Amino acid sequence: QVQLVESGGGLVQPGGSLRLSCAASGFIFSWYAMKWYRQTPGKERELVASITDSGGSTTYADSVKGRFTISRDNSKNTVYLQMNSLKLEDTAVYYCNSRLYTSGGISKDYWGQGTQVTVSS
Repeated sequence: QVQLVESGGGLVQPGGSLRLSCAASGFIFSWYAMKWYRQTPGKERELVASITDSGGSTTYADSVKGRFTISRDNSKNTVYLQMNSLKLEDTAVYYCNSRLYTSGGISKDYWGQGTQVTVSS
């Protein structure tokens, strides 16, 4: 079955860096775009970054542009989120996401369990 497993979260001081990883299994990873979302208590899940199946194109939320970089290694079925210059407001649970499609064209979103990122002095 489809599995997305995030890792790499933790506690970091403002201005610091973290790299999140999301290991995927159960589907042909190189066929699908991947996304990172984040969520804080009481707020809706926010799209942080996305990357196309080949990795040739990326998009970012305005709040993280210039600080975060999404990348992928299709040989390892893994997507990454490099987070630099972290701010207090980046504190959230970060989720990996993939939207897969059946042969009938029906889509389904899959999520990892999330990894906590806490930015604090």
